[in-house]
Amino acid sequence: MNTDPSSSVTARTIGFFGALGIGVGAMVGGGILALAGVAFAVSGPSAILAFALNGLIAFITALSFAEMASANPQSGGTYTYAKKALSLQVAFGVGWIVWFASLVAAVLYALGFGAFAVFALQQIPSDGLSSILKFGMLPVLLALGAIGYFAFSLTRGSGDGGAVINIGKLAVFAVLIAGGLAVFVQTPFSQITQSLDPFFSDGFSGVIAAMGYTFIALQGFDLIGSAAGEIKTPEKVIPKAMMWTLAVGLLIYLPLLFLMSTVGVQPGESITELSRQDPETVLAVAAQNYLGAFGFWLVLVAGIFSMLSALQANLFAASRISLSMARDRTLNHHLSNINKKFGTPVTSIFVTCGIVAFLVLILPDLAAAGAASSLIFLITFALAHLIMILMRNRGYKESKTFRAPFFPGLPIVGIITCLGLAVFQAIVVPAAGIIAIIWLLIGAVLFVSFFVKKARAIEASEHALDPDLVRLRGLSPLVLLPISNPANAESMVFLANALAPPVIGRILLHSIVIPSTEKDDLEKRLLSSRDVTQYALRASFEAGLRPETLTTIAEHPWEEIERVIKIHNCSSLLMGLSDLNDFQTNQNLEKLVKHTKADVVVFRQPYSGWKITAAKKVLIPVAGFESHDPLRARVAASLWRTSQPEITFIQILPVNTPQETREKNNLRLSRFAGRIIPGRTEVRILTSDDVASELITQAAGHDLVIMGLGKAGKNQKAFGHLALTLAEKTDTALIFISQK
Repeated sequence: MNTDPSSSVTARTIGFFGALGIGVGAMVGGGILALAGVAFAVSGPSAILAFALNGLIAFITALSFAEMASANPQSGGTYTYAKKALSLQVAFGVGWIVWFASLVAAVLYALGFGAFAVFALQQIPSDGLSSILKFGMLPVLLALGAIGYFAFSLTRGSGDGGAVINIGKLAVFAVLIAGGLAVFVQTPFSQITQSLDPFFSDGFSGVIAAMGYTFIALQGFDLIGSAAGEIKTPEKVIPKAMMWTLAVGLLIYLPLLFLMSTVGVQPGESITELSRQDPETVLAVAAQNYLGAFGFWLVLVAGIFSMLSALQANLFAASRISLSMARDRTLNHHLSNINKKFGTPVTSIFVTCGIVAFLVLILPDLAAAGAASSLIFLITFALAHLIMILMRNRGYKESKTFRAPFFPGLPIVGIITCLGLAVFQAIVVPAAGIIAIIWLLIGAVLFVSFFVKKARAIEASEHALDPDLVRLRGLSPLVLLPISNPANAESMVFLANALAPPVIGRILLHSIVIPSTEKDDLEKRLLSSRDVTQYALRASFEAGLRPETLTTIAEHPWEEIERVIKIHNCSSLLMGLSDLNDFQTNQNLEKLVKHTKADVVVFRQPYSGWKITAAKKVLIPVAGFESHDPLRARVAASLWRTSQPEITFIQILPVNTPQETREKNNLRLSRFAGRIIPGRTEVRILTSDDVASELITQAAGHDLVIMGLGKAGKNQKAFGHLALTLAEKTDTALIFISQK
C-alpha cells in the first residue's frame, strides 16, 4: 500500500485574521520605509499620487487574484493558476520566477531588519556596544539570525503573518499618523501649501518613475493566494482578506506620506530635498521634525517590526510555492514532505530559508535585486490577469465563488499597466532584467535535466482525474477509435471514454469500407459498416457519450487510419486487436506506431463481448520511469476515475539485485503509484531472471494488464519479445500503450 509521506496535504487552519495577517505582514511597513525616500526624491510630494495610482493598479490585480484563489483554493498562488490554465512548461517558469521574487524580497527585508536594528543600537550611548557596532558584518549576522528564527518558528505553526508583530507595527503607525494630524491642524494653511509646492517636482514622468520604484510596496495581498490551501472557507475568506489588506495598507500609506511631506519638513524646506540628501532615513527625520525624538524612535521601532513581519510573510509564501511545485514534480519531491506533528512543509521551509540566507551572503547589489523582484512581480501580475481571463472564458467548475466585476475590461487594464511599469523597470535598471533572465535560465536547465519527465506523468494523471483541468487549459483531446467488430464495441467505447475526459474530450468512431468491384460484396461491406457503427453508437449513448462518426472508403485500412489521425490531429488512437502475433498485423502496427504522432493504445480483449467494467484487479508492470510515464499515468488514472479497480504496480528485477537497490526502487514506485492514483494501490518489487515467465505468472491473477511498449526506432520494435509473449501465452485482457 502506498504510504509516501510526500503525498500528504496541509490542513486548513488559517482563518480571516490569519489570512489578513499574511497580507498585512508582507505589505505594511517594510516597503514604504525602504522606498518612500526614493519616491519623494524622483517625484517630490506627488509621490503621494504615485502610491495612490499603484494602489488602484493593485486593487484591480487583487480582484483577479481573489477570483482565481477562491475558485481554485490550493497553495502556490500564481503558479497554481498558471498550472491550471497554461502548459506545464509555462507553469514551471511562472512558479520559478515567483519563487525567486519572494526569495529576493525576503533577502531585502532580512537585510533591512539588520540595518534598522544596527541603526537603532547606534542611538544608544554605550561603550560596550560601540566596539560591537564597528563590526561590518553585524547587519548580515542579525539578518541571518532573523532567518534562522523564522525557519524554526514556521515549521511549528501556520505562519499567519505574526499577530503580535503586526499589531505592534500597526499601533506604531497609528501613533505616527495621529501625532502628525494633531500637528497638522495647528499648522498654518500657507505653510502646508508651501511645503507641497511644487507638487510635481519632475513633472508627471516623475510620478511614473516613483510608481515603478515603489510598486513592490503594494505587494502582499498575493501572498494570501500562496497559502490558499491552508485557509478555512477560502471562497469567502480569501477575497475579503485581500481587499482588507489593500485597504489597511493604503489607509496607512497615503496619510503618512501626506503628513511627512507637510508637517514633517521645517518651514522653507521640502520633502524632495530632504529625500535626495538621505532617502533611507527620510521618514525617521520627518517624524522627528513633528514628534521629536519620540517620533524618531517610533519610525525605528516600526521599521524593525515591519521588516520582521515582511520577512516572515515572504518566507512563508516562498515555502508554499516550492511545496506546490514539488507536489507536481517540477521541483524535487522531498520539498513536498509534510511534518506529521505540525502539518507544515518542513523541508520546503528549511530549503527556502537556506537559499535566502545564502543570497544574503553573496548578493552584491541589493538595489538591483530589489528592482528585479519588483520587475518579476509586475510581469507575473500581468500574467495573472491573462490567466484569469482564460479561466473565465473557458468556464470554471460549477462554483458560486467570487467574480471580479467589469470583465474583461478591468483585467485588460491590469495587464497594460503592470507591463508598462515592468518595461520601465527594465529600462531604468537593466540589471533587474539581467538578474531575472539568469534565474530563469538556471530554472530552465534544472527543469529539462531533472524534473520534466516526472512532472509530465503527474500532469497526465491530473488531466485524467480532473477533466475540468483539461477544459481550463483550453484543450479538447480527440481519441480515434477504428471499429470493425460489433461484439467488442461496448468495451472499446468504454475504454475510449476512459481516455477522453468527459465533456471536454471527443471520440471519433471510424469505420473503413474497403472498395469492391462486385456489387453484392460492396453491399455486404456497407451493411457491415452500418451495423458496427450502430452498435458503437448505441453503446455510446448508453454510456452518456456523444461521439462523432466517420466512414471512409480506402483500399488500405492501416494507411487510412494514419491519414485520418494526421488530418483530424488526433491526440490518441485506440485499437482493438485480437491476434497481435499475426505477422501482417504486427508489421502494420509497428509501422503505425512508428509514423503516427498520436499516442497509441492497443486493447486485446480476452474474448468477444468482454466488458472492461469486469476488470476488478489491474496489473501495471513498470520497467522504468521514463517515456511511458505520462500515458501510463493517464490510462491508470482514467480507469480509476471510471470504475475504481484494485491496482497493483510491479517491477521485476534480476535475482542478484542488491537489497539497497530493491528498497530504493520500491520507494520510487510507491511515490509514482501514490501520485497518479489517489486511493488504494499495492506496490511490489519482484525478482526473477526470467521476466517473461514472471510476468505471465503475475498476469494470471489479474483481470487486466496495462503495459508500456518499447520505443519504435530504426532497429527497435515497439512490440518486443516481452509484449508478444504476454499476448500469446495469457488470456488476460491487455492494454499496450505507446507514448509519442
